[in-house]
Amino acid sequence: MAASHKNITADEVKRAVENAYQKVRSESGGKNASYIPYLASVDSNLFGISVCLLDGTIISVGDSTHTFGIESVSKVPTAILAMREYGAVDILNKVGADATGLPFNSIMAILLEKDRPSSPLVNAGAIAACSLVEPVGNKEKKWQAIVDNIKELTGAEPEVIEELYASESATDFNNRSIAWLLKDYGRIYDDPDLSLDLYTRQCSLGTTAEALSIMAATIANDGFNPVTNTQVFDPDFAPKVTSLITTVGFYERTGDWLYKSGIPAKSGVGGGVLGVMPGMFGIAAFSPPLDEAGNSVRAQLAIREIMHELELNIFAASRLCICQCRPTQEQS
Repeated sequence: MAASHKNITADEVKRAVENAYQKVRSESGGKNASYIPYLASVDSNLFGISVCLLDGTIISVGDSTHTFGIESVSKVPTAILAMREYGAVDILNKVGADATGLPFNSIMAILLEKDRPSSPLVNAGAIAACSLVEPVGNKEKKWQAIVDNIKELTGAEPEVIEELYASESATDFNNRSIAWLLKDYGRIYDDPDLSLDLYTRQCSLGTTAEALSIMAATIANDGFNPVTNTQVFDPDFAPKVTSLITTVGFYERTGDWLYKSGIPAKSGVGGGVLGVMPGMFGIAAFSPPLDEAGNSVRAQLAIREIMHELELNIFAASRLCICQCRPTQEQS
């Protein structure tokens, strides 16, 4: 049976975003992350949504420009950076691409895997990815590479939220155990303490829903940033990154998320969620209150509402596209 075709206009996307915002804004479920003091103090009423289309059009509503802690969403750009420096095959061999089916900070997952840290989108794999960033042993240059990579993906230079960084550093006991356990297995590739600090700092970067939607659109657009009109990474990496997000973006709740929403997405305990619809758009939503697995309640509901209203699903047989011309490197 031939695949059906359906065109979706930017106006329809805008309407879906506005409808989702109005429908979800009064949701009161969940609570801020309490194990990181800074996050516990963030205004729980904040809520924003942003969609970036592949022609660079940004559709936003609510607190889409409010700066919040990127947290685990930062694992996505660092996975991309590691691929840019080492290639997709080396990252598979050195870090892995498996879902653990366990919480994001699981030590048991490392004990079970042994040969690899599972995925760069869980804590163990993200710390390992930070250890891989070049040049090995040079903390400041490694950090600059992490920041520059995020700037290229979003078009905006991120800055560390110092209060969050201090709060994270004072409470990262579990991650310290992870870093040294990886050292014991030979799966960390630089000094464990240096690598852990890089990971903690990247989680403490400030971002916005709009910036994350641009990052997501860059992934959806085969590495081409539709806002800055630059090819950020090799197009061949885009499906690899999307597959990582698909398999472990919501940790032990990833299957439930995909079943309900139909879009690969990555969450962070700062309240942000980044979603990638390949060939169509990037989407992000932000709201601090989380469910028991550490995923934003409002952000999840909003993205699901948008996907349902637009009748989109990455696993559907039909081919759907935004009515627009996709920019190419030659056209920029």
